[in-house]
Amino acid sequence: MELKIGTHLTLEPIYTELVEKFRCRIVEQQDNVIFIDYPVNVLTKKIAFLVDGAQFRVTFSTDSKENYAFNTEVLGRKAGNVQMIMLSLPPKEGFLKVQRREYVRIETPVDVAIEFNNQFYQFVAEDISAGGTAIHIKSPVGFDEGDRVKMVVVLPFTNGDVSYVETDAIIVRIFDRDEIRIASVHFTDTDDVDQQHIVRFCFERQLLFRKKELNEI
Repeated sequence: MELKIGTHLTLEPIYTELVEKFRCRIVEQQDNVIFIDYPVNVLTKKIAFLVDGAQFRVTFSTDSKENYAFNTEVLGRKAGNVQMIMLSLPPKEGFLKVQRREYVRIETPVDVAIEFNNQFYQFVAEDISAGGTAIHIKSPVGFDEGDRVKMVVVLPFTNGDVSYVETDAIIVRIFDRDEIRIASVHFTDTDDVDQQHIVRFCFERQLLFRKKELNEI
């Protein structure tokens, strides 16, 4: 995908516990490198000095109001009339079209644990978003629709990291589909860090699915 000069980008760090957002714009582009002006921290409004090798998730909108995202790495700096930072640009399959809402749901198995009334249960979820998940129930459980539970969601990342998201949740619905018992669960108190981990996990899985589809063509 060709990015236009002047396109505004939002950068979010993906391998850190910090929840930050930076805004910048594209100044130049050469081959697989884009040059941005020094980004500004959205919260503090201060200029950020990004470290070489730092990795970010980048989101931007096109002229047609479509939203895309890709992962990038800080490659260095370039001096000139405008001080610029160099970012890596992925191949076209590294770009993902994303929804405006943050809670994109990805169909992928995820290990989860639920605690209810001092009873512990282990499940495999069939999908996940920053807002909730759907789990497969293969044996009788003590909770029902409307019950509030505690959950731990295991998120394995492609670089080998594993995040454990601990959250309160509510059982929204329990139903049968194709002879499978399913519980729809809504997260009720995930903090910004946990939400960022889930969003990053969903984005990585989208990339993996996209690359697999392209390899099968």
